[in-house]
Amino acid sequence: MLYKSNQDLPIEIRARLSEAYQDWYRAAFNSAIDWYGEAAKAHKVALSAVRMQSAMHKSVV
Repeated sequence: MLYKSNQDLPIEIRARLSEAYQDWYRAAFNSAIDWYGEAAKAHKVALSAVRMQSAMHKSVV
């Protein structure tokens, strides 16, 4: 199941993340679901990608 837009993301993700981080989450999830074929693993990968992006952003600022 690929997410075509941020509106398709789970409500918990939309409530927790800004629009920009929702974009990161969606891209990472879609890539991971293609790679692993498991939604649970794809969600973990996507959350990890968002955490990494957030950490990188904070270290630059």
